[in-house]
Amino acid sequence: MLHRKLIGPLSQLLMNPNPTDAATPVVSDFYDRFPYPGDPLQDGPPPGYNWRWCLESVNAAVRGAIPALDHAASPPRILDAGCGTGVSTDYLCHLNPGADVLAVDISAGALDLARERLNRSGGAQQVRSLRQEERSLLDLNGEGPFDYINSVGVLHHLREPLAGLKALAALLADDGLMHLFLYANAGRWEIHRTQKALTRLGVGQDSEALRLGRELFDVLPDSNRLRRNHEQRWLIDTAADANFADMYLHPQESSYDLESLFALIEASGLSFVGFSNPSVWDPSRLLTGDLLARAQELPIKDQWFLVEDLDTDISHFEFFVARKPIQNRSWAKDGELLRTRTRRQSCLWGWPSSSLLGPDLEPIALSAEEKQLLEAVDNQPDHCLGELGLGPWIADVARTLIERRLLLPIAEAGGGGENA
Repeated sequence: MLHRKLIGPLSQLLMNPNPTDAATPVVSDFYDRFPYPGDPLQDGPPPGYNWRWCLESVNAAVRGAIPALDHAASPPRILDAGCGTGVSTDYLCHLNPGADVLAVDISAGALDLARERLNRSGGAQQVRSLRQEERSLLDLNGEGPFDYINSVGVLHHLREPLAGLKALAALLADDGLMHLFLYANAGRWEIHRTQKALTRLGVGQDSEALRLGRELFDVLPDSNRLRRNHEQRWLIDTAADANFADMYLHPQESSYDLESLFALIEASGLSFVGFSNPSVWDPSRLLTGDLLARAQELPIKDQWFLVEDLDTDISHFEFFVARKPIQNRSWAKDGELLRTRTRRQSCLWGWPSSSLLGPDLEPIALSAEEKQLLEAVDNQPDHCLGELGLGPWIADVARTLIERRLLLPIAEAGGGGENA
């Protein structure tokens, strides 16, 4: 390991003279020095609220229902492509018990921490199998198909992100889903300027660069836009050295606007099937009155472009893709809803309680009827809503809970949701 640290990218080039992506040796060496993310290790499971890493919650969000369980089917296969120090893998294991999980990363240093994290948290014991391997997402031929692929903050560190997305697409099951996270241009303007300044100053990517990068924000005038942006938006996020380095010192980074993002997805042969932070893309977050009414008359894609125009703080895109378009299932008809089995959202922190944290770690309050319905679903998992013995209010309350992603419908065999 000491020899690898000293020689860095050169040793990797000698071992693999034709890396699948030109940036791989440099990026691998960077993450060996600054294993990311810099979240501390802990004993016991992570907070169970992040629904984006829970396959049943993702299916409910994208399709409008959880596919009916086929007891004869194999456990879900999950790929964490670019797992870093294992934070995402930890969630994937705890929130998808019984799954088969493959987690890969190009940094041996990050993987050492990832293995320790999963052992200490108990995540490795939650799944049927877990492999944590030093491999590039570009070199996984024969590993698919996967029911769920998670690749957060990875593709934009490749020299050729499209090649990476195509490689992941080839591993996705026909009805699988993929969760991606890519940088957005507008909200990273100040970050890009800081990166360029540090590059111009020749600070590099070592511990001295880290000192100089932090010193830059200390010496810039209080009124400086870069300093104000860092202190107001990113100071806490970059408290860990690895997080600061990942933001300001990374040797390879791309970013997008919505137009180039959709072009990337189209070029990969995949279909965009929804944001994993949909509230960010709702014009009602920014507009009211006549302006909001005009915005809501626009096609949904134009509404997203409008939000991008108006909110220059959006620093990333987080979203789902699939092999083909998916139509989110509607539950507008009471009869159909009452004949449906449901499941309580598993990503609730503090349940059972009327005051708890929801799937986005947001504070939520349940009415007496909402709590009663969720408890009934927990206690009678094999009953459809109409068989729970609750009052005439059940359909309206269930529909509200579905909209809040607190109640997840189950699509029976033969149920729809996807376009042909």
